[in-house]
Amino acid sequence: MSLHSPEFAADPHAAYDDMRRSHGPLVPVEITVDVPATLVIGYREALNILSDPDHFPADPRAWQATVPKHCPVLPMMEWGPTGSKTVGEDHSRHRAAYTASLEKVDLYALRHAVEAIAVPLINSFCETGSADLLGEYAVPLTVRVLNDLLGLSPEAGQEAFAALVALRDASDAASTEHGEQRFTAAISDVVAAKRAAPGADVISWLIGHSARFDDAEIVAQTAVLYSTGTEPTWNLIVNALLLMVTNDQFHDELLGGALSIRDAIDEVLFTDPPLANFCSRFPRQPQIIGGSWLPVHQPVVISLAACNNDPAVGGDRTGNRSHLAWGAGPRSCPAQSVAMVIVQEALDQLLDVLPDIELAVPADQLQWRLGAFHRAPTAVPVIFPPAPPLTFV
Repeated sequence: MSLHSPEFAADPHAAYDDMRRSHGPLVPVEITVDVPATLVIGYREALNILSDPDHFPADPRAWQATVPKHCPVLPMMEWGPTGSKTVGEDHSRHRAAYTASLEKVDLYALRHAVEAIAVPLINSFCETGSADLLGEYAVPLTVRVLNDLLGLSPEAGQEAFAALVALRDASDAASTEHGEQRFTAAISDVVAAKRAAPGADVISWLIGHSARFDDAEIVAQTAVLYSTGTEPTWNLIVNALLLMVTNDQFHDELLGGALSIRDAIDEVLFTDPPLANFCSRFPRQPQIIGGSWLPVHQPVVISLAACNNDPAVGGDRTGNRSHLAWGAGPRSCPAQSVAMVIVQEALDQLLDVLPDIELAVPADQLQWRLGAFHRAPTAVPVIFPPAPPLTFV
C-alpha cells in the first residue's frame, strides 16, 4: 500500500477500508518511494503502542541511518533534541519545559488576539463574494498567531514561513537541504535575539526554564512548535469548515443550535484529522502485535484517522473526545488547548460574518495534498453573499 500516491490522497478512507479487509489492524505500507513502514489502523493496537515507550520508542536514529540523507519524509521523522524524539530523562526534561511554557499562554488573551487578526482578514474578502479560505484566511491567520505566541517579529515570521514552505515543497535533495538550512537559520536568529532581550513569549519562556537548554535545543524545540503549530492548525480550520459546508445535516443542526462549532471540530478530529498518519515509533526489537510481525527499528506509523474510525470501537461520537488526533500516552500533544482556541475562534469569527458559505466547486473536485502524513486540501475556494466589513473593538 502506497501512502504517497494521488489515489490515496484523493480518498484515504477507501484505502483504509481496503487495508482493513486485506490485512487487519497492522498494514505493510510505503510512506515514500522505497521506504517501508507498518501502518497501525486498529484503535486498541495504537493505544498499546503509544502507551509503551519501552518497546516502541520515538527515537528514530537507528532507522534514520538506513535511509538517504535527503529522504522526503525525514523532515517529519528525523531525530532532534526535542521532547517528541528524545527518550528517558531527556524526554522528561524537554516535556516539562515544553508543557510549562505552553501553560503560561493566556487563553483569554489568545482568543482576543485571534479575533484581532481574523477581522481584517475577513474584511479583505467579505465584500467580494468569493475567496480561497485556505490561502486567504486559515494560513495567514495561523501564521500570525503563532508568530506572536512564539515571539517572532513580522520580519522573522515572514522568513520562517517562507523557509517552511520551501522545505515542504522541496522536490530534490538540494532544495530540501536549502529549505532546512533556511528554516534553521531563521529560528536561530530569533533565539539569539531572545537570549539578549527576552519577552513574554514561548521562546523566551523556554530559554528561561530551569532546564537551561542550549541554543541548539531551543532552536530544535521552536522548529517543532512552529511546524506542528502552523500547518496542522490551518488544516484543521479548513477541514472543519469543509464538514460544515458539505454535510447538509451537520450544517442545518449547527445553524439550528443543536450542534456547536466545537462539535464540528471534534467530528473532524475523528474523521479527517489534519495529521492523519503520524506518531512514528521504532521497535527496539522485533515485535508481534495483532498477529503481525514488526521488524526492529522500522517505522511503525499510527493512522490517527483510520484508528478513530475503527469499526471495533464505533458508536455515537457526539461529545466524545476519545479520538487519537492529539496522540495518546506520554507523548500526547501538550498544545491541545492552544490549538483549539485558535481553531474555534477562527471559525466563530468567519461564520458570524459569512454564515452562508458554499464551495465554489463540487466537493469531489477539491485537490488534496500528496503525502503520507497530512490530510490537507491545496485550496478551499468558496462563494457567499457579500457582507459589509466588520469593525474590531
